[in-house]
Amino acid sequence: MQMENFAPIMFVGLVFVMLIGFPVAFSLAALGLASGFFAIEMGWFPQAFLGNLPISIFSILNNDLLLAIPFFTFMGTILEKCGLAEDMLDAMGQLFGPIKGGLGYSVIIVGFILGAITGTVAGQVIAMALISLPVMIRYGYNTRYATGVLAASGTITQLVPPSLVLVVLADQLGRPVGDMYKGAWGPSLMQIAMFAIYTYALGVFKPEYVPGVPKEARTLNGWPLWRKCLKGIIPSAVLIFTVLGSMGGLPFQDRAIATPTEAGAMGVVGALILAAMHKRLTKDLLWEAMHGTMRLTAMVVFILIGSRVFSLVFQGVDGAKWVEHLLSGLPGGQVGFLIVVNLFVFFLAFFLDFFEIAFIIVPMLAPVADKMGIDLIWFGVLLCVNLQTSFMHPPFGFALFYLRGIADTMFKEKRIAEPIKTNDIYMGSIPWVIMQILLVVIVIFVPQSVTAFLDKPEVIDMNSVVLEAAPAPDEAAPPDANANPVAPSTDDPMKDIPGGNDKK
Repeated sequence: MQMENFAPIMFVGLVFVMLIGFPVAFSLAALGLASGFFAIEMGWFPQAFLGNLPISIFSILNNDLLLAIPFFTFMGTILEKCGLAEDMLDAMGQLFGPIKGGLGYSVIIVGFILGAITGTVAGQVIAMALISLPVMIRYGYNTRYATGVLAASGTITQLVPPSLVLVVLADQLGRPVGDMYKGAWGPSLMQIAMFAIYTYALGVFKPEYVPGVPKEARTLNGWPLWRKCLKGIIPSAVLIFTVLGSMGGLPFQDRAIATPTEAGAMGVVGALILAAMHKRLTKDLLWEAMHGTMRLTAMVVFILIGSRVFSLVFQGVDGAKWVEHLLSGLPGGQVGFLIVVNLFVFFLAFFLDFFEIAFIIVPMLAPVADKMGIDLIWFGVLLCVNLQTSFMHPPFGFALFYLRGIADTMFKEKRIAEPIKTNDIYMGSIPWVIMQILLVVIVIFVPQSVTAFLDKPEVIDMNSVVLEAAPAPDEAAPPDANANPVAPSTDDPMKDIPGGNDKK
C-alpha cells in the first residue's frame, strides 16, 4: 500500500467510528493510535513522530481561549435555572398575546434574548416548552406550529452571540472571537425576521392556526405589564452588551478591553447578580450549574485530545494535501466548495454534536478555505448557521427529542388535554428547517450579510502616495542669508600644549 492511499482510508474510518455510537473522543483516539502504529510499521514516518503527541496535546490545552467555554457554560446554566425564562415568557405572552400569532412572536423574541445569555439549546427548549406549550394549546394554536416555533426559537441560541459554538469555531479557525460575534449579528437578525414573517403570514392566510388570546385572559395591564417586561429585558440587555462590548463583539465596534475568557468571567458575575435579583440564587442552583459545567468541559477536553491524536497521524500521512486536492478541484470555485462543504456538514450533523464537527472536521476544511481566499469569519459563521439545523431536522434533531419528552410529561401531568404525536412534532419542524437552510443559501451568495458588520480594512491608494527623498549626504545645504555668521575663533588651539608653538 502507498502512503497517498492511506489518507482516504483513515477518513472513511473516521466517519465509521463517529457513526457506531461509541464515545467519539475514545474511538477517535484509538483510530489515530492504530493508524499511527501501522504507518510506523510501513515506514511512512519514524517512531519519533508520535513522540510529538504529548507536546501537541499540552499545547492545545494551554490555550487560554478554551477557558471561555466553562465560563460561558456556567453563565448560561445559572440563567437557565434562575427563572428568567418564565418571567419573560409570561410578560411577553400577555403583551403580544391578543394579536394574531402573538404567542408565537413572544416565543421568538424571548428565544432570541435567552439565546444571547444562556447558550444552551436543551435548557432553552425545555424551559420555553414547559411554560408556553400548554398555553398555546389551550388557546387553540396549531400543534405543528407550536412545536415548530418552540424548537426553532431554542436552536437560535447556537447562532446569537455570545454563542459557545462561535467561541469554538473562532479557536479552530484562528480568528478573534469578537470578529466572529460581529459577523454573526447579521444572520441572527435575519433569522429572527424570517421566523416573524412566517408567523405573520400564517396570521394572514391561516388565522385559525395562530389565534389571538382574549384580552380578558391578561392578569396584568398598562404600566404593571410593561414594568414586568422591562424588568426581564433591561437587565438581560445590560448583561449582553456588557459581555459582548468588553470583547469587541458588537457591530462596528473596533476596540476590545477584555479577552473572551475575562468577558466570560464577568458574565458569570452578572448571571449571579440576575439570579439574586430574581431571589433564586441558592446552593442547589449553584451545585447544578457547576455539575453541568464540569461535565460539558470534560467532554470538550476529551474530544480535543482524541481529535489531536487523529489529526497528528492524519497530517503525517499527508492527509491535509489529500483533502486540499479533493476540495480545491471542485467545479464552481468558492461557491462550489461552500455548497459541497455545507452539504457534507449538514449530513454529518444528523449524527454528530457540534463540538465533534468543530474539533474534527473544521481543522481539515479551514486550510483549504483559506487558500481559496475565503474569509474565515464568513466561513465560520456560515458553518454555525448550518449547525443550527442539526438540532431541528427530523428524525435526529435533539430539540425534537426534548419536545417529545416534555410533551409526554405534560400529558401525564394533565397539563395538556391530548397527547402530541411524534408525527406532528416532525412535520411541524420542516418549515423552520427550510427557513434555516434558506438562510445558509443567503449567507453563501450574499457574504455581505456577515462582513457588513465587520471592521473595514484600511485601503491605501498607491497612486496617491508621494515619496520624498532626503538630500544626499555629500550635497551641502545652501547657506542661509539671514543666519548670523559665526566669527572665527582667535584662540590658538596649540597654546595649551607644551612646546606647541616651538618652531622647528
